[in-house]
Amino acid sequence: MALLECRNVSLGYEGKKILSDINFALNGGEYLCVVGENGAGKSTLIKGLLRLKKPMSGEILTGDGLRPSEIGYLPQQTEAQKDFPASVAEVVLSGRLNSLGARPFYNRADKRDAQEKMRLMGIDGIQNKCYHDLSGGQQQRVLLARALCATRKMLILDEPAAGLDPIVTAELYELIDKINRELAITVIMVSHDIEAAARYSSHILHLSHRQVFFGETKDYLTTKEGRRFAAGEGDRDNA
Repeated sequence: MALLECRNVSLGYEGKKILSDINFALNGGEYLCVVGENGAGKSTLIKGLLRLKKPMSGEILTGDGLRPSEIGYLPQQTEAQKDFPASVAEVVLSGRLNSLGARPFYNRADKRDAQEKMRLMGIDGIQNKCYHDLSGGQQQRVLLARALCATRKMLILDEPAAGLDPIVTAELYELIDKINRELAITVIMVSHDIEAAARYSSHILHLSHRQVFFGETKDYLTTKEGRRFAAGEGDRDNA
């Protein structure tokens, strides 16, 4: 069975459908970019995949031993979250919360995993710094390390490069690509950056209140929708 599969999924709010008839499947190690215009339902889909919203119809299934609580998630930050008064190490370690079970405290394995993820993200040298004193790029590395502490198989990223300058954005995309290739972690990334999607992703899911396209990235770029987005004609706001 696929690592994640949507079968005829419809999602919405208060009885009103936002997304209809979503069908796709992802296997381990694949890299999916979710694209679409403003209000197309990208964020609604993410809530469904994270089990924060129950489908109005259809099924969202996980396989290969993946539990919904074991999906690493990097959401968009609010201004209040950027001022969070905790150390880098504390923020990263909090990604292990779902693994605690009945334990009231983090154990050595939790702390070792947090150290490993900080080294992977190149932030072990600033682990004692306060999170709110970091640059935007450093904060995203911290949150990425935190998300990695929560998973061994899948990361969901919601516009991870929003608000970052081009150099930092390029570095972040390279890090995400490294995680996908070297750790074989499946990546689902909501993005308006079609250039990055074309370069890094293996698959594209294009939404417009329904499924416009799902398939390999190389095939998407030959479609009318793919050419339009590649030319910069798509709405680049978040949905």
